[in-house]
Amino acid sequence: MLGTIINAAAIVLGGLLGSLFGSKIRDDYVRGIMTVMGFTVAAIGIQSAVGIRSFLVVVLSMAFGTLIGMLLKLDDRVNALGDWARDRLKDTPLGKGPFSEGFVSCTLLFCTGSMAILGSIRAGLDQDYSILLTKSVMDGISAMAFASAFGPGVIFSAIPILLYQGAITLLAAAVEPVLTADVVGEMSGVGGPIFLAMACNMIGFSEKRFKIGDMLPCLFLPLVLVPLAKAVGLF
Repeated sequence: MLGTIINAAAIVLGGLLGSLFGSKIRDDYVRGIMTVMGFTVAAIGIQSAVGIRSFLVVVLSMAFGTLIGMLLKLDDRVNALGDWARDRLKDTPLGKGPFSEGFVSCTLLFCTGSMAILGSIRAGLDQDYSILLTKSVMDGISAMAFASAFGPGVIFSAIPILLYQGAITLLAAAVEPVLTADVVGEMSGVGGPIFLAMACNMIGFSEKRFKIGDMLPCLFLPLVLVPLAKAVGLF
């Protein structure tokens, strides 16, 4: 768990610094930072999508995962939670910015990708923290940049990181056979279109905000769909 704890702490530290100093930045500068970070997220999305091996798996994951999220009203629930936390902090320097969007966007950004999964497995099996320590530096810097635009919601993305990566680390021996290279690759690939939707929200591409929270289940459907696709010869 040490690597995951360090990763979460780096996000909290970066998020705190970005939130506190970001509140002193003029609004037009904050808007500029958010736009630049939006293009950065779009580039990450394109990079993730390049690794897709089965577009069928990605299409089904996106379609059924979003449907599940809509039925569960995940985006509404996450936003309600974010609004509640923001209201508790409204009289402090941390009570500013698009709280829920920062939380959801950074949770996806920090949880999606091979480093989160493979780093946690290596930490659990071999006590090798090198991948997670590298990720901690990257996430801490990213958290600082995102928090300067989004505010303190970024800080709370450390909680799902702690739960997600911590669970993989503790259950490494059990999940390693399931989280094969193909499954991890398609999970990262599914993150591609989600990152592009996030980027559109950040840049303000559309007047109507994409409900990113409803897309959260999409990330986990490759766990089921990749083995099924292999069984019927479609992967």
